Amino acid sequence: MKPVRQGQLIATLLASAWLVVVVWQVEEHLRVVEAAKSDLRNRAHEIASTLSAVTRALRFRGAIFQERLEPVLNELVSNRTNALVKISGLTALGLLNTDGDPVVTAGNTNLLSREILAERERWSDNFVTFVLPVEGASVSPEGATNPTVVIPSFPRNLTNGGGSRPRDFARREPRADETNAVGFSAANFPPPPTNGEMTPPPNDGNRPPDGGDRPRGGNRRPPWMRGMSDADFKALVAKRELHGLVLAMSTDNYREVCTHDLWLRGVIAFFAGISALGAGLAMRNNARTGELQLRLVRAAELNSHLKEMNLAAAGLAHETRNPLNIIRGLAQMISRQTAAPAEVRDQSKTIVDQTDKVTAQLTEFIDYSRPREVRRTNLNLTAAINEVVRTVSFDLGEKKLRVETGGEPLTIQADEQLLRQVLFNLLFNAIQAADSGGQIQFVSKRISATEGALEIRDDGPGVAPENRQEIFKPYFTTHQKGTGLGLAVVQQIILAHGWEIECVGNEPRGAVFRITHLKIAV
Repeated sequence: MKPVRQGQLIATLLASAWLVVVVWQVEEHLRVVEAAKSDLRNRAHEIASTLSAVTRALRFRGAIFQERLEPVLNELVSNRTNALVKISGLTALGLLNTDGDPVVTAGNTNLLSREILAERERWSDNFVTFVLPVEGASVSPEGATNPTVVIPSFPRNLTNGGGSRPRDFARREPRADETNAVGFSAANFPPPPTNGEMTPPPNDGNRPPDGGDRPRGGNRRPPWMRGMSDADFKALVAKRELHGLVLAMSTDNYREVCTHDLWLRGVIAFFAGISALGAGLAMRNNARTGELQLRLVRAAELNSHLKEMNLAAAGLAHETRNPLNIIRGLAQMISRQTAAPAEVRDQSKTIVDQTDKVTAQLTEFIDYSRPREVRRTNLNLTAAINEVVRTVSFDLGEKKLRVETGGEPLTIQADEQLLRQVLFNLLFNAIQAADSGGQIQFVSKRISATEGALEIRDDGPGVAPENRQEIFKPYFTTHQKGTGLGLAVVQQIILAHGWEIECVGNEPRGAVFRITHLKIAV
């Protein structure tokens, strides 16, 4: 399998694994959200059960006084010390009749609007509303079972010491504009009894005998309502009978749980992605490392082969110089014979010149292919420069070039023979580049207490910026008579010493060869 296809396959597998983790975390988050909703529903049912028990406890003969029920509901909503209320976040509640209208409410009644009550379960940003049946109560075509009626308390000023017998029934008739506690006018009141005792009204044919005060589900009328007609009592029961419960609960805990879980799932998905990315990068790096190791092995084999070829070429070059020297000597002998024709003597001189050229190239090739073993000694840099300058004094005089040596005197650690070869090659390169009457400068500098630098400057045409790195490569030359190995040998010796060399421009014209990291002798 090709490396590119293998990498694509690994990337696809890692991406698929990360997507599986993401989908898994999404499903887990949805499960947590649903569990949080179920928890709120369960708490709502617990509160409904508690309210059902409260209504049963407060019920007397099928009825609950509103003034006794409201404080209980308000306490249930406002009492934040109650664990169930505190955890559930109960904000408002209401008891509903058969038509779904609130009979008694407590808390924030704005959350119990008709629009909200039209749904069994309604979720908003901050609240959730549940509409639940009252435990044990239901409505069927045959009627209601286990009904509970919330009856407004009879006014105390119309009762006999807070009892259940209305004293005004025995003393006066209600005024026409008077309304009793349950909302009935004087026209609906039964006539007051003449003997001071409350007696049931006469049977008008619409009431069952002895059982007419149980028109629905066996519900008993309170004593002060026994004078009501069946129709009025049924209307009251239909309006005030409990068959439903609405709870408005805060979703703060729910949203906190969902948000915390969402962050948790996001962090898991994020680190899963980071892990997948890291695994992909690690596998890619391993693949690249394997490729590099394979290349290194091949390069080592090639390098070994090149070393063998280099040794063979160096040996061949060395052996070639001997026949060339013989040819050169014979050509010189022919060129000196006076009896030989002039044409033969001229051709012999040409043979000598070409032989010298080939010999010089072979010598540079042997120098380049020779292993560099550095034997460091303390050398005076200025003295070494002056000695090299004297060896090329003929070439300097022929082009009328001036050589200046300046800067700080330095004593460095270097191989004497190799340093002279570097200085000779750089000076000879400057002589070839400089114009007649030009100037060459050697400037030494102290960079630090342990390092120095040397610059060789000329005022020739300089080196083009694109060639300043190429001139140190073997067989690259800008001179027609150059071999292309002189600066390559220089760089080889420089690197063997642990130094560095670079070529930069010399303003306004010319080139500068700068050697740095020269180790100063202590």
